[in-house]
Amino acid sequence: MNITKDTVVTLSFRATDAHGRLLEDGKTPRSYLHGGYGNTLPGIEKALEGQAAGYQATVTLPPDDAFGERDESLVTTIARSDFPPGVKVGGQLQGTDDQGRQAVFNVVKIKGPVVHLDGNHPLAGQTLTLQLKVLEVRAASAEEIAHGHAHGAHGHQH
Repeated sequence: MNITKDTVVTLSFRATDAHGRLLEDGKTPRSYLHGGYGNTLPGIEKALEGQAAGYQATVTLPPDDAFGERDESLVTTIARSDFPPGVKVGGQLQGTDDQGRQAVFNVVKIKGPVVHLDGNHPLAGQTLTLQLKVLEVRAASAEEIAHGHAHGAHGHQH
């Protein structure tokens, strides 16, 4: 079976960033519902469209096809006094951005009374290299299509 819209693809992938740092070791297979459901990166869908189980490829994704460009307007500071206790550099904070949208901010640094936050995905602005290997392709169930994501690693019903 070939990978087209509304197929569930099980794949393994190793991912490295532009500096060659390993982001994902590829040991755990993942399943996603193919076809623009936002289950995986757009660049992965482009690379796998029309392929079948056993297909392997190394794909380089520019930021647009991965986690997007960095948006400097998402970098902000708050007073340490407004900051929940116990959150450390490297931690994450739920908050709202200027437009009132829910966002997750990464704590970049704490400098005296000021906490520096970054609402960008940690991999925003990065070019990623993925080694993809398609393990299985199957038709998605009506329920999976309705829910917009794959259920279970190997299509078990729950």
